[in-house]
Amino acid sequence: MLPSKFLDDSFCDRHGKIINIRHLDQVIKSVNGWYQERGLTGMVSYAEILSGGILRLQVSEAEVNNINIRFLDRKTGEPTIGKTQPDTILRQLTTKKGQAYNRAQVKRDVETILTMGIMEDVTIIPQPVGDSNKVDLVMNLVERPSGGFSAGGGISSGITNGPLSGLIGSFAYSHRNVFGRNKKLNLSLERGQIDSIFRLNYTDPWIDGDNKRTSRTVMVQNSRTPGTLIHSGDRPDHGAITIGRVTAGIEYSRPFRPKWSGTLGLIFQHAGARDDQGNPVIRDSYNSQLTASGNPYDDTVLAKLESVYTDSGDRSSTMFVFNVEQGLPILPEWLSFNRVTARLRQGYEIGPARLLLSASGGHVEGNFSPHEAFAIGGTNSVRGYEEGAVGSGRSYAVGSGEVSCRMFGPLEGVLFGDYGSDLGSGPKVPGDPAGARGKPGSGYGYGVGIRVDSPLGPLRLEYAFNDKQARRFHFGVGHRN
Repeated sequence: MLPSKFLDDSFCDRHGKIINIRHLDQVIKSVNGWYQERGLTGMVSYAEILSGGILRLQVSEAEVNNINIRFLDRKTGEPTIGKTQPDTILRQLTTKKGQAYNRAQVKRDVETILTMGIMEDVTIIPQPVGDSNKVDLVMNLVERPSGGFSAGGGISSGITNGPLSGLIGSFAYSHRNVFGRNKKLNLSLERGQIDSIFRLNYTDPWIDGDNKRTSRTVMVQNSRTPGTLIHSGDRPDHGAITIGRVTAGIEYSRPFRPKWSGTLGLIFQHAGARDDQGNPVIRDSYNSQLTASGNPYDDTVLAKLESVYTDSGDRSSTMFVFNVEQGLPILPEWLSFNRVTARLRQGYEIGPARLLLSASGGHVEGNFSPHEAFAIGGTNSVRGYEEGAVGSGRSYAVGSGEVSCRMFGPLEGVLFGDYGSDLGSGPKVPGDPAGARGKPGSGYGYGVGIRVDSPLGPLRLEYAFNDKQARRFHFGVGHRN
């Protein structure tokens, strides 16, 4: 692997001159240093001065002979039979048989295998092969339990009325290594006093035979969620409206450039509104229509294209997401529309503080369900307002600025300001639900908050004021969208 130009440059001014042993020693050290800097196992193993003024340097490089996989019991550490197929592991490695042994490259391979999520511990140990310049790599793997059941609970930030209406209980089964091929199966049920979601996901992170690392996800979901984002503020003599959705689809994703990834998908959705008795309804208490077709349910097939740019994993980096969805009118009564959305986030380190700027926007053109309008206001939009209280439109734009500073331990203090607008598109939503409820269409909020790092992500508690002189607490888990 040592470039010939390296030696040519080392001796370029020594040709035709008496051999200098001190200079030769410096060249040998520089050759050895070249390998060390790159994490390669190589060195000058022999130097010889031949008659006629000829120098011969023998450089030995360690070559990977074989890569052997060994599974160890997670309790005893003794060799055992693994559940993972060996080729599922080997295809992840950039280190291949016949290459020079590169310690830095092997370290990256260990990290890659750990990110698969199916291994608890991974070590790769080089072992010499006789008197040759070859090494065998022995990979010791400790598998994590493949799957299991879990239960938990949480709070829905979209539900703000009633002491218990925001509580959610959950039950899930997951298998992270189906067929020993690193394929993921997730089955979950979330149930609240108002909303419920049943979700089935099956993901192949790397389709067999594909050299572009394309992943495939098959999804089926049945959900019932509150219609408060768009159709909130129903009159007291009318019950709450919920939106029922049955969704099924398939998506393909892969990286296509450094820091860029893309997703293509085809998704079918059957959605409609129900009253508090579970009966289908097509108009709310303000006589605003709830479906685009006038039927109890709207059907559509969405072709989805998404592109994501991520500079790095930390919050001071750049992130950009661009999404296009096209409704395909395969049948005459199915919806046909085009929806475009974009999100941008940019962070800056300013001394001990961090400035985070974010913006998002979108537009829908065509015939779409009113409950699919863009809702503005709330914990992940314009703070100081209830969820969806600023407006709901065919178009929207939201901007936010935050300044945060570490206080002590995992605690962080935040100052923020948000602004959002429907860009005058509220009346263009079928039935004009925002106009019927007197939503302003634009607004801003500002306030302070604290954040605590946790295994689930940042826990956010924020206190915000809006331009209507109202104030509100917001609680969230994870980073803002």
